[in-house]
Amino acid sequence: MPLVEVTHAPTVPESRLRELGSVLPHLVSLAVECPEEPYDGDLQPGDVEIRFRQLGPLDRSGLAVVIEIKSKWFASRAADRQERVDALHANISAATGLVDFGVYLSLPSAAWSQGD
Repeated sequence: MPLVEVTHAPTVPESRLRELGSVLPHLVSLAVECPEEPYDGDLQPGDVEIRFRQLGPLDRSGLAVVIEIKSKWFASRAADRQERVDALHANISAATGLVDFGVYLSLPSAAWSQGD
């Protein structure tokens, strides 16, 4: 289950953030799909968690939007993580028109549990 945090400048319109929030679950799922966690296109509650945070007065960022993704480490994901994040960046840009943004993909050793 990927955790996604979107940090954005106050100048980014809410409509653009809503659009980003609507495309990210699918695009992130495609980007982190692997044999150990295949993506069937049928997202369920808890499959992708997205949090938005506006930059504060003491934050420093050179980009309008930074998208940080944490998804469980698997060797198959780690082997081509740069290609995955490059493709995700291109897909987000194509889907939303964003240009001034970055994507950070982290693959920590982790576990997840969710009740029914």
